[in-house]
Amino acid sequence: MSGIYIHIPYCKQSCYYCNFHFSTSTKNKAKVVEAMLKELYIKSQNYNDIVETIYFGGGTPSFLETEEINCLTEAVFNNFKTASNLEITLEANPDDLTIKKLKELSKSKINRLSIGVQSFNDHDLKIMNRAHNSKDANRCVKNAKKYFDNLSIDLIYGMPESTLESWEHNLDLAVSYNTNHISSYALTIEPKTALEKYVEKGLVKLLDEEIVFKQYKLMLRRLSNENYINYELSSFAKDGYFSKNNTAYWLRKNYIGIGPSAHSFDGISRSWNISNNNLYLKAIEENKMYYKTEKLTKTDQYNEYVMTGLRTIWGISLDFLKDNFGTKYQNHFVEKSKKYIYSKHLILKNNVIKTTIEGKFLADGIASELFIVKLNI
Repeated sequence: MSGIYIHIPYCKQSCYYCNFHFSTSTKNKAKVVEAMLKELYIKSQNYNDIVETIYFGGGTPSFLETEEINCLTEAVFNNFKTASNLEITLEANPDDLTIKKLKELSKSKINRLSIGVQSFNDHDLKIMNRAHNSKDANRCVKNAKKYFDNLSIDLIYGMPESTLESWEHNLDLAVSYNTNHISSYALTIEPKTALEKYVEKGLVKLLDEEIVFKQYKLMLRRLSNENYINYELSSFAKDGYFSKNNTAYWLRKNYIGIGPSAHSFDGISRSWNISNNNLYLKAIEENKMYYKTEKLTKTDQYNEYVMTGLRTIWGISLDFLKDNFGTKYQNHFVEKSKKYIYSKHLILKNNVIKTTIEGKFLADGIASELFIVKLNI
């Protein structure tokens, strides 16, 4: 499986918690789209994998005109080999998805929508500085179901001042729409965001970690009861509807990133584009270098496999560790894992180590303890 990620670097307004690259200025937007079309052509010249997923992320992809989305999609078909069951996802905000927009998108090659609801609670949305309200969110999901069979909605838990009851109400509304997929993330304080400043000034008080954990466990139980499979820490899907983009990323498959700040991965190296719209545009137009590349060492690859593997239902295969990294790496992982197996945060079954329910919430922290920082094994 391989994929193409297309980063649309525009938003109507800045969400207080977000540190992804975007601009609220649409100056040169048409030229940036043209540059992205050129980048697609450039990267297609040495790419022979069959593309199975195209993912429009951002930023806010639904901020683009449908015609611009269609141009980018067609460029993939014209320059790359594509699978017959290609999944094409567009991230969209409720305030963008008017009936007119939904009709246009339903006639395009987009076959999956990921709707950034984040919350059905107006207080939460105000804290996040989202452009939509709860009525917009409910209306949008209802209307989207009329035009798309494959839908995902995003939610955020651990919101300041939220309770188990308010979070349960969010989950009740989410499952009532019976979408194929739900992504749900814990609120995190990212550097250089408005939310970080508000927390530092005492204007926003973060939720107690114990309550956040209870909200997480409530979500696992509630979504499991509705037959959602928790295939990755933050990803829940009905059988047959795992996101191909998510799956490719967490299983460390090859993907190409297009647009300002987009990342690419080929199995042995990572590259990332300039995180500045004007500099990206200038570099593409002048045929100059617009990205940086880092070749991953064996230890880097091991650490990434541990980080991604522990987040998924596929876990960490001890046989894979031995076959791909060698006995020393496998022994290091097994030895470091013992205390977490003993504490019931990890479980070993059929030579595969996975997180338990208690371990899922701490997976990233556990993974960092299993990393190799300095190769002395």
